[in-house]
Amino acid sequence: MANYTSPAKVVAGTTATAQLRATENPRRWYCYLAVFLAAAVLSTETGFLAGQCQDVVKNWLKTHGVAARATEHPATALVSTAQPRPTDSDLEAISHMAPQQQAERLLELAIERPDLSLSLIRRNLASWRGHLADSDRLFRLVLAALNSDDPRVRVAAVEIDLTANNLAPARASVRKLMREIEGGTDERFMALWRLGSLGNRGVEPAEAFRTLKLYACSRNQAVRFWAVEGLAMLGTDAAMEVLLDILAHDPALEVRQRAANGLSKSGLLTGEQRLRAVPELLNLLDDDSLDGATQNLVATTLQSITGASFGKDAGAWRDWWAHHDSPEKHASRLPGHSLA
Repeated sequence: MANYTSPAKVVAGTTATAQLRATENPRRWYCYLAVFLAAAVLSTETGFLAGQCQDVVKNWLKTHGVAARATEHPATALVSTAQPRPTDSDLEAISHMAPQQQAERLLELAIERPDLSLSLIRRNLASWRGHLADSDRLFRLVLAALNSDDPRVRVAAVEIDLTANNLAPARASVRKLMREIEGGTDERFMALWRLGSLGNRGVEPAEAFRTLKLYACSRNQAVRFWAVEGLAMLGTDAAMEVLLDILAHDPALEVRQRAANGLSKSGLLTGEQRLRAVPELLNLLDDDSLDGATQNLVATTLQSITGASFGKDAGAWRDWWAHHDSPEKHASRLPGHSLA
C-alpha cells in the first residue's frame, strides 16, 4: 500500500490537507487515524501502519505515551452530568448553524465541556442523518473525541462518525461494510473499524464479532491490525477475550501492541471490563513462553488499567491484586463468556 500522504502534513494542516479534502480519497482517513492511534499507544517501542505513514507513526510513539489510570467511567449512554455548560450565546449560535457546523461545534464542545453538548448531540443525531459529510474537520474532531477520558464523549464521536458515513443503525449498514471488507481495497481498513463501532451501538454485534475475529487471523498484518481496532471498538467481553489472545500470540509486535492498547486505553471497553482482564494478564506475565517485548506490553497494560506499577514482577502484581480484587469481579470472569 504505497503513496499514502504523510500524517505529518495532515497535522500541519497545509496544502496536503486541502488536496485530500478535494479528492475524498479514503486513504486520508488511514493517515488521520494513524495520528490518533499513535497518540494513544501504550509504549514507545514500535508503531505500525503501511507505506509512508509508518515512519511518522514511529516518531509519534517516541513522544506520546499513555499515563496509567485506575479505570474509566463505565457509562456508555449520551447523558448529561453536572459540568460547566456552554453559554446561552453558544447555544443560540449553534441553533442557527447548518447540520454540518452544528455537529462539528457540538463535538468540539463535548471534548472541552461534556455537559449539555452531549444531550444536544443525542437530540440532533436523527435530524443530522443524510446531512453530514465525512469532512476533514469533522473526522479530526472524531479522533480527538475518541482520545477523551470520558467514555460518553467517545460514544458521541462514534455516533457522529457513523451518521456522517451514512451508516444507519440497521443491518443494511453492516452489509455495506461487509462488502467493503470483502472487496480487498483500502476501504476495508476503515470498514473493519466502523464494523466494531456499529456492533457496539447494538447493530448485529454477533456478526461484527464473528467477522472481526475471522479477520484478526488474516495472513495480512495490516488487516489483522485493523481487525484488532474493530474489536476494541466493539467493546464486548468476547472481543476482550480475543484481544487477550492476540496480545499473547500474534506474530507481529505491532498488532500485539494494538491489542494491548485496546485492552487498556483505546476503544469502547468499560473500566469494569478492563479490570476483569487483570487475572488473565497476570497469567500472561507468568508465561515464560512469551518474549520480553510481549511481557513488557502486558506489564504496561496492567499499569494502565490499575494505576499500579510493578514492572514485570508477577509476584508483586499478584500480591497487590489479592488486596484489590473483589468477589464481584470474580463473578464476571472472562473465560466462558460469549456474545449472546
